[in-house]
Amino acid sequence: MSDFLSIYLNDHLAGATAGLELVRRARASNEDTELGDLLAELTAEIEADRETLGEVMARLSIAENKAKVAAGWSAEKLGRLKLNGQLRGYSPLSRLVELEGLHGGIATKKSLWQTLGATVAERLPGLDFAQLAARADSQLNRLDPQRLAAARVAFVSATTAAAP
Repeated sequence: MSDFLSIYLNDHLAGATAGLELVRRARASNEDTELGDLLAELTAEIEADRETLGEVMARLSIAENKAKVAAGWSAEKLGRLKLNGQLRGYSPLSRLVELEGLHGGIATKKSLWQTLGATVAERLPGLDFAQLAARADSQLNRLDPQRLAAARVAFVSATTAAAP
């Protein structure tokens, strides 16, 4: 059973690494905007969540799989090569794809905290998995309006501009 938990937690650590790189990149691409301010807040929270996951692993004597973490880091970098409708630079589609990626990662993190709360919480006194899941909910609630606004800019504004 501990092999399954080790695999599970290392998979989430790789995902957390990719998510942290993604939020940092999105923040840098949206500096000096309302979205940039939100992404700065989320960056700090996601860093703290990743550190908490590391603490969980250490307290459960689960070693970090450095290859998986490197794969998570690399996957985020490769994701930058995705076509965004422009030859160079940042487009409205870039913003939307980044925010949807963050949304998916945060939702997965919420599931992680809920799963750990239901399975190993008694082995980890002092960690409040319900509070961690609630923070993920808060992150989703703050991100969603920006994600939907990015979709409107990418699709509605682009469609309106292209109309004859």
